[in-house]
Amino acid sequence: MFDLSVCLIVKNEEEVISRCLECCKKFADEIIVVDTGSTDKTKELAFGFTDKIFTFPWNDNFADARNLSFSKATKEYIMWLDADDFITQENINKILNLKKQSEKFDVFMCKYLMDFDENNNANFSFFRERILKRSLGFVWEGFVHEVITPKGKVHYTNIEVEHRKIKKNSDVSRNLNIYKKALKNNHKFSPREQYYYSRELFYHKKYKQCIIELKKYLKLNDAYTPNILGAYILLGECFLALGKIDDALKTCFEAIRTQGPNSELCCLIARCYENRKDIIQSIFWYNSSLISPVQKGGFVRESYAKLIPAIALTKLYFDKGEINKSYHFHQLAKQENPHHPSVVFNERFFENYFKNIKY
Repeated sequence: MFDLSVCLIVKNEEEVISRCLECCKKFADEIIVVDTGSTDKTKELAFGFTDKIFTFPWNDNFADARNLSFSKATKEYIMWLDADDFITQENINKILNLKKQSEKFDVFMCKYLMDFDENNNANFSFFRERILKRSLGFVWEGFVHEVITPKGKVHYTNIEVEHRKIKKNSDVSRNLNIYKKALKNNHKFSPREQYYYSRELFYHKKYKQCIIELKKYLKLNDAYTPNILGAYILLGECFLALGKIDDALKTCFEAIRTQGPNSELCCLIARCYENRKDIIQSIFWYNSSLISPVQKGGFVRESYAKLIPAIALTKLYFDKGEINKSYHFHQLAKQENPHHPSVVFNERFFENYFKNIKY
């Protein structure tokens, strides 16, 4: 059995901090909170759960704040969380059982679930290095989108942590501004930093600049292949957003050649052909997404495996006049998420359509 320190860095999280710490107190032997400049009741609320609260003068570096929190931990293992993370009772029980197991690892990977849909299912997920052996001296790297490089014996668990935001980040340009500041200070981006800087540009719809930065990233020979696939997909999305369909398709086919087929990539190709009004090719690629593997590692969007292509094929087959196939794919989409707005709309549409058919 091992004991566990839980470490958080926080700022103005009064709406969620108690929810998170209520989860933590059920399995943590020690809770450490590092505050980076709260002006609300975050620290006051945190004191209701722990007296190990420290202040970090904010310096635009998330890794530095995380490392301070780790330096205050005293237990055999350290688990990190964000204030707006939530752990269900089922997963709390899994953590408690993990603490009791005799076989110990140096890193326990847990699945991170984000962006929940109408059915309360995560739109995408990925594994993170969540619980780490303190004696190995793990260090956070990266001033934004910070990360720890796993080492030693790594074990992938079935534990899930849910990222449940209550409100959107009020400073949506925070991360992008930090990257720009680093560039201004002549900081040389690592491959990972270059990739995430490109992602920030994409989120802000700066597609032309994003294309430039993604091309720089792809020349860096990143060892983490899921990010390479992610870069190709973002690059294709940028070209598509700019109406450059040929460039988008060329990017996607290059990704298939170098990275292999992928459900999200096939859906992107299908959307390109939709923009060209090429229904036959679009149908082919949406069908291909149904039999292609879902991305492993990085940001996994499981909805591209069935839900998204099924919704698209419902419309495409209907437009093509193949009503039975259209309805078949509607049923498939309905099985995946009956509450998705498009599925709800199509359900009502088919009800009226079949009711008005004259046999």
